[in-house]
Amino acid sequence: MKKIFSLVFLFLLFLVFRSVVFSHCEVPCGIYNDEMRFKMLEEHIQTIEKAMNQIMELSKESPQNMNQIVRWIMNKEKHAEDMQHIISQYFLTQRIKNTEADDEEAKSSYIKKLTICHQILVYAMKAKQSTDLENIKHLKSAVEQFKTVYFEPKEHSH
Repeated sequence: MKKIFSLVFLFLLFLVFRSVVFSHCEVPCGIYNDEMRFKMLEEHIQTIEKAMNQIMELSKESPQNMNQIVRWIMNKEKHAEDMQHIISQYFLTQRIKNTEADDEEAKSSYIKKLTICHQILVYAMKAKQSTDLENIKHLKSAVEQFKTVYFEPKEHSH
């Protein structure tokens, strides 16, 4: 009985902390894949766009399939949140380094990266709030701009 209780407890503990176990930690281990993060952002945008299109399509049908609409809404919001997590927890806290105040070129690049990251966060939020495909265009553009600035040859030393 004690063994079963222990196994159940460990399983419940795993369920509670599974996102911590599978997410990238903030320990400076040096195991990063920046290109993969950008690919993940692009895939999230595609999924959000598909969800928006499905929501709009299903909303036109009569009778409306509310179950499917709700599922697409939840899916869209999850992917927007995942984008926000990648930008804030991976790039802003781990990869974009603060600069010395007297290095104007590095400071300008730093501010540009922060500005674009903020735009991505805002457009991801707007994508959660609506089915306006303009937000997808802005998200795609901002991620592409960020990728270009992030991988600038002079700046990229990760």
